[in-house]
Amino acid sequence: MRLISFLALVSLVLLLSACGSSTIEDFSYTDQRGDSVSLEDLKGTPWLATFVFTNCTTVCPPMTFNLSDIQQQLAASGLEDYKIVAFSVDPVVDTPETLQNYLAQYSVPDESKWHLLTGYTQLEITDFAKNNFSSFVRNDPESDQVIHGTNFYLVDQKGVVVNNYDGFEDVPVEDIKKDLGKLIEEN
Repeated sequence: MRLISFLALVSLVLLLSACGSSTIEDFSYTDQRGDSVSLEDLKGTPWLATFVFTNCTTVCPPMTFNLSDIQQQLAASGLEDYKIVAFSVDPVVDTPETLQNYLAQYSVPDESKWHLLTGYTQLEITDFAKNNFSSFVRNDPESDQVIHGTNFYLVDQKGVVVNNYDGFEDVPVEDIKKDLGKLIEEN
């Protein structure tokens, strides 16, 4: 029965993640450096977004590794004008210091491009993920884990989600580079 519930939940996550583009609502959260980051701060630059948490024992470490790898490949291709924004889905645990320590575990080529965000309630991030990325966030009642989607989202200079990609297993790095490159050229 538990397996059926899990599969139904994963199916819902995939369905919600496949939905179309949307304009991101304004926000102002705190990143791993303790700096305030808002949608207005990100406008004018394309960005990759995702959802992770530092206590994650399943998908978040490979997703963060994949983002680091994408950043290395973007740098090798000469693509530099972008940001990476990861929204914590466990904001009570994920303080700026915790997020900074988490990111330090990865070979991130340029940490200045990264904003790991916190500074909101669990309900706020659940609603934010659903309303802006058609993504699912839910606390697992049987553990300290949070169930969430595994997509990466490409957000354009105006704050519109223009594409999403698998961020966990079959990451389409070439597609991400191509799509992000087009947005950077538009600048």
